Amino acid sequence: MTYRRRLGSLVIIDSIIVLTTIYLCYFTLHPYFAVFTETALIVSSITLLASHHIFAYIYRLYKRAWEYASIGELISIGKSVTFSIITLAIVQDIVIGNVYVRVLMLTWMMHILFIGGSRFSWRIFRDSIIKDTTIKKRTLIVGAGAAGTMVARQLLHNHEVDLLPVAFVDDDIKKQRLQILDIPVLGGVDTIEKVVKEEKIDNIVIAIPSLSRKELNDIFQECSKTKAKTQIMPMIEDILVGKVSVNSFRDVQVEDLLGREPVQLDIESISDNLTGRTILVTGAGGSIGSEICRQVCKFNPKTIVLFGHGENSIYLIDMELRGRYGKKVEIVPVIGDVQDRSRVFEVVETYKPALIYHAAAHKHVPLMEYNPHEAVKNNVIGTKNVAEAADTFGIDTFVLVSSDKAVNPTNVMGATKRVAEMVVQGLSSHSNTKFVAVRFGNVLGSRGSVIPLFKKQIEQGGPVTVTDPEMTRYFMTIPEASRLVIQAGSLARGGEIFVLDMGEPVKIVDLARNLISLSGYTEDDIEIKYTGIRPGEKMFEELLNEDEIHPKKVFEKIYIGKTNGVDIQVVNEIIEKFMELSSVELRDTLLKAASKHNIVEKSEANGIL
Repeated sequence: MTYRRRLGSLVIIDSIIVLTTIYLCYFTLHPYFAVFTETALIVSSITLLASHHIFAYIYRLYKRAWEYASIGELISIGKSVTFSIITLAIVQDIVIGNVYVRVLMLTWMMHILFIGGSRFSWRIFRDSIIKDTTIKKRTLIVGAGAAGTMVARQLLHNHEVDLLPVAFVDDDIKKQRLQILDIPVLGGVDTIEKVVKEEKIDNIVIAIPSLSRKELNDIFQECSKTKAKTQIMPMIEDILVGKVSVNSFRDVQVEDLLGREPVQLDIESISDNLTGRTILVTGAGGSIGSEICRQVCKFNPKTIVLFGHGENSIYLIDMELRGRYGKKVEIVPVIGDVQDRSRVFEVVETYKPALIYHAAAHKHVPLMEYNPHEAVKNNVIGTKNVAEAADTFGIDTFVLVSSDKAVNPTNVMGATKRVAEMVVQGLSSHSNTKFVAVRFGNVLGSRGSVIPLFKKQIEQGGPVTVTDPEMTRYFMTIPEASRLVIQAGSLARGGEIFVLDMGEPVKIVDLARNLISLSGYTEDDIEIKYTGIRPGEKMFEELLNEDEIHPKKVFEKIYIGKTNGVDIQVVNEIIEKFMELSSVELRDTLLKAASKHNIVEKSEANGIL
């Protein structure tokens, strides 16, 4: 029904109700009290009809969605009717010279009854008749606070949603055993498994916006003991600004279960560092590189140069950024390989960026064990090319994207990353360019990471392969990794290695179990199979060597490693020898070179090689 038709219908219904109530009162009381003359009846009817519509307009009775009527709407009806009767009493006293109190009292009561009944009957109809026509999933709401109540009310009133709230759980003992919107609070979080079983729950909605990630993880572990699908309500901020509705639930993501809060940015310092400047990102088509580009564009740089050797990946990020930021930021896609020294120098000289984020790298540990020369060419020589171009053309800041596998490396990939760090630390000692490196752990969802592999294995029905039940890793999200890189650029002074406080390491097997549960399965459905540690892998990762540890944070959740002296000439001599070696010799030499954290004298290099 259109607004005009709806308004017309309500005005007609209310007019009938107003006239009916006053005439009904007249005929009810007249035989006993001789209350009205015909003139008084006509004056009272016209006055009450006019005043009702005036106050109905003032209190917006015709604009309310009565299918969602509650106590607020009842109060509005009460005010409108009461002021209409008061107006009638005043008119009776002035025009007729007498106030008919009995008629007014009975009219007020019948007016409230009929107007309220006409409105609430539609809600009763929707709640009792319409909802019974669809089969809904029985839903448990975790959290009986304001957010949980909001969710329950929306689910009860929105019949397009196929969820029916039947119970709450909340750790607040003051709420337990009470009823909210006729829905019982059956216990605390520790009773979720029992409640799901007894109430035949199909869905669980977590409705506590203030939860920390650790608390969310604890609740999810309780939910994962059941077969019910677990979802989480959207952020209150998104609801308030209209991005989503209260009942736009999303599935719990692995990122929600990291057990720590995400890293936040120092917006002011980053804005000063990026706004209106030219930025170059190598590996711009990769998981980390493309996200760095997205984050950088939010700060309105003058130009962003997307450097990468993959034509399709550069095309995709180029088109995405043009669609979102093309009117504000000049976007320049450049196809090139960091191993091509002349191409790198040409690009840096042409665009003269203020900052270079170097994200181009080979990062797959087992593959690099079989291809050590390619790892050296891309991760070491490629870094050397870009870093020396930055030094040659006086670039302000160079940020290397490194890895926690560079600490005490046991594999080719980690060793090449450590040597790449040595390159930038060595250049930092005599260059005007601020060279820094950023280390972080495994990035959830990046290409080659364990998450896409696990998801694919789950889709295929299993098994999910885990190397060892005790293996642990530090995890972070792609946006977090990119923010750390950008933040490091604004904090750079030269020679530092920045490290994210990544909380406690996560067992790979726990990650696999969470993914299985999030996918709607149990370990009875999807088997976890242990395959043994692969070549080059470690049982656990470290973020800093003992001689690099600096206990003070330079920014919230960001540590800085102590700068160690590195002789760039010695590093260059080592790199020159790398390509002359066989694959086996190269692997051993890489690991030895990477274990030397303070390469100062050439005799050390000669000893290594």
